[in-house]
Parts: sequence; structure tokens; C-alpha cells
Amino acid sequence: MAITASLVKELRERTGAGMMECKKALVETDGDIDAAAELMRKSGAAKADKKAGRVAADGAIKAMVSDDGKTAVILEINSETDFVAKDENFQAFADEVLATVAQHKPASVDALATMTLASGQSVEEARQALIAKVGENIQVRRFEILQSSASIASYLHGARIGVLVDSSADTDLARDIAMHVAAVNPQFVDQDSVPTEFIESEKSILVAQAESSGKPAEIIEKMIQGRLEKLLAEVTLLGQPFVKDPDQKVGKLLSDAGASVTGFIRYEVGEGIEKKVEDFAAEVASQLNA
Repeated sequence: MAITASLVKELRERTGAGMMECKKALVETDGDIDAAAELMRKSGAAKADKKAGRVAADGAIKAMVSDDGKTAVILEINSETDFVAKDENFQAFADEVLATVAQHKPASVDALATMTLASGQSVEEARQALIAKVGENIQVRRFEILQSSASIASYLHGARIGVLVDSSADTDLARDIAMHVAAVNPQFVDQDSVPTEFIESEKSILVAQAESSGKPAEIIEKMIQGRLEKLLAEVTLLGQPFVKDPDQKVGKLLSDAGASVTGFIRYEVGEGIEKKVEDFAAEVASQLNA
């Protein structure tokens, strides 16, 4: 069967793959467009399997807040490089996945993988197709759905950091708080929300440091208490100096506005993923020796 330009165009629109890849699949299936699309899906899955072991520590953070401000979604999708993270195909995939999470509220990443995107493909099928197109490992790493009885503000620092804040503050102040969380990265809202295990762990370190000073026991106790209070102020949102006005604590800023923060979520691209360090000089040397 003759492989016409219109047939190639139709397959490209269905799969999003390149022209030559579509033509090759059509030749292999004697112009059967359904068989060609299936062949390309299988090819995409094979390529995805080959790339699955490659570290994907770059990517993008996406966030979406519902019109009533009561529900929000934050999502991280990873690629291997920043170049692919900025690619329009990657961005379109991430936006589709974000919209699917917001609409269907899956319980896990595994559940999300089976859900159907607006394009008609499942998330996993679309992921595999994207891997085949861009040539990098792509991973839907994590997402969270935040629901509030007050209001949720979001802030994206480029595509690298995303924040959701559950707050009773007005729109401008809530956004300022979200920006602060993005910049300063507090671990907890306030001292009451700090887990006991965290306090005990940090206290044991402070005790060891203080005891090595050789000071009297009563002095050591005061040292420990003072250092612990300083640490808790550093790791809690309300105890931190406000990033836009360091002379004022975030807690005081909220109190003066008659507002409060119930919780927040902060995502940063690739946090916790061990990145491979490339030694290009060693790589070149090994190739020359080979």
C-alpha cells in the first residue's frame, strides 16, 4: 500500500511522534494506521523500559487552585535535563496530568498512571510516548491534594519550586507567605506542630555539644534551652523573620492581620534524588584508552 503524506500526517496527529518514525511504522504495517499506532505504542514502552534506570532529577513543579480556593493540587514531573523540562511536549504532558489529578483526585501515583488524559491516552501511555519523543526518562514522581475550609494560595518560583499555603489571610498576604515558604523553606508551621521525635533528636545533639564545653550543669541547661528555642524559631514558619521584612516575624505579621496558617506544602524539583555527577575528563580518558 502506498504511504501517503496525509496518512503520515494523521498518524502524527494521533501519536505526536516524528514524521520519519510515523512513516517507518506505516511501512512496517503496510499502511494500517491502527496497527502502526499500536506498534509505536509498543516501541514507546520498550524505549521507556530501557530508560527507566536513568536518573531523572530535573523537571517541573505544577500547581493549580480551584476557582473557590478550597482545593489545590501540586505536582512534580521529572526529566533528565532542564532542556527537556522546558520542551513544549513535556510542558503539555505535565499540564494534562495536573488537570487529571485535579479532576479525578487519584489516591496514588500508581492509580494516576491508569487514568485517561484529555488526549484519550492513559497517563502511562502518554508518558511512554513522551519518552520515545524526547529521548529521556520521564517520571511522574509525586503529587498532593490540599483541601481547606478557608482558602489556599499558590506560588511558583519559575518551574523549580512550588508552594501551597492553607491560610485565612487575604489574597496578597497569603501569596506573600507562600513566597516566604518558597524562599526560606520552613519545615513546620509552628512549635506545636514540631514532632516530639524531631525535638528529642536535636536536643540530644545540643546536649552533647554543651557537655563538651565543661561548663556547670545549670549553665549547660540554660545553653541547651536557649539553643533549642533558637532552632525551633529557625525551622518553623511563624518563628522565622519575614523574608520581605526581616525585622518582623511571620507570626507577628499574621497576628497583626488577624490571620492564621493551617498548613503548607513545598515542592522543589529533584529534592531527595541523588544526581549522577558526570566526570567528563575521566569519560574522555577512558574512551581514548579503549
